[in-house]
Amino acid sequence: MVKNSFISVISQEEKKGSIEFQIFSLTNRIRKLSSHLELHRKDYLSQRGLRKILGKRQRLLSYLSKKNRICYKELINRLAIRESKNR
Repeated sequence: MVKNSFISVISQEEKKGSIEFQIFSLTNRIRKLSSHLELHRKDYLSQRGLRKILGKRQRLLSYLSKKNRICYKELINRLAIRESKNR
């Protein structure tokens, strides 16, 4: 399990309140909700929750990209998510 090894690497490196760990845990929740919504397409409350989590992760990612660009690029590559578009 790649996820479990990644969890142990992050939990050893950073504290659970760090931005990197928060983004990682939000990404896991997003993946779980996405797989849930593939089965239950009309679960509108879960869709709303997914949109809220996506927004929160996006705000954290933009904050991290402004504060520490190198760490941001590393995290994007490790989590295999797309880089956000600049507005």
